[in-house]
Amino acid sequence: MKTISNINRNTMKTAISKLVLIAVLFVATVINAQSAKQIEVNPSLGTLKQINAGLLNVGYTEAGPSNGKPVILLHGWPYDINSYNEVVPILVSKGYRVITPYLRGSGTTTFLSKDTFRNGQQAALATDIIALMDVLKIDKAVIGGFDWGARTAVVMAALWPERLEGLVSVSGYLVVNLEANLKPLPPKAELGWWYQYYFATERGKLGYAQNTYEFNKQIWQIASPLWKFDKVTYDQTAQSFDNPDHVAIVIHNYRWRQSLEAGESKYDSLEKHLATRPVIKVPTITIASDFDGAFADGKAYADKFTGKYEHRILKGIGHNVPQEDPKAFAQAIIDVDAFKK
Repeated sequence: MKTISNINRNTMKTAISKLVLIAVLFVATVINAQSAKQIEVNPSLGTLKQINAGLLNVGYTEAGPSNGKPVILLHGWPYDINSYNEVVPILVSKGYRVITPYLRGSGTTTFLSKDTFRNGQQAALATDIIALMDVLKIDKAVIGGFDWGARTAVVMAALWPERLEGLVSVSGYLVVNLEANLKPLPPKAELGWWYQYYFATERGKLGYAQNTYEFNKQIWQIASPLWKFDKVTYDQTAQSFDNPDHVAIVIHNYRWRQSLEAGESKYDSLEKHLATRPVIKVPTITIASDFDGAFADGKAYADKFTGKYEHRILKGIGHNVPQEDPKAFAQAIIDVDAFKK
């Protein structure tokens, strides 16, 4: 028979255990709040949500009817979901359900584990979006993007074509070929990639970490010389650079592309397939702008798209196509969705 003192001791132990559990949960909540800082998003993008998907707690906005056809819009670097501030309302007005996620290392998207390798390789980013689609129970979607977002979308189309209703890719076929990247380019072309060589050095990594705001602003100006964005517009996006993994992901992405740092072995089979430069069978519209220079005509990659395909050229537009010409980008999404009808 238990004594009063034994009962009291057991009660005390239970109470202490509960207090410890509460304390642990409180600390975990505080740490998570610190790692994923609050960000104000443009109301036009819809509601900012968080969900665990794959290796990440993904921050994403959602707008439009829940039963609408899914459209996923992917941003580039050094940009974020605000590139689609004016695109989303156009698509919502047409009945689409529009989802715009922060890529790993951006905005409110954070890693679930501190031990996960901060990997910026193309297969990892594409896998992130497939994981997001899975957890949101989206079987197929129209995917659009530019810069890193376009590469991610094209990689998804190459690896998982059954998950795409259609594809809109700014600058075309952007699948990274590590072997080809080892070959030198003419001096004028090399000049355009100055930041990649800067990032290859420890000085560059430190410099980017210390000067992220000004560095990325300079990239905006170089990539879109005719776009007269204001401080409010830039600052809205600059919030997303204040992410605990931003620098690590950016640096690894560009070092991996130059074969200066390895990716992860779990993506080897995907990268091996991508190295064959697979054709894209998904209905596609590619968009070129002044940023693409001599490649604006799209002839260099036209044969990589074997499904229904169209190439569009925008004059007087820089690299951030959805923000510089939102109507043209939104129309491309709408049109590619109509290809199969």
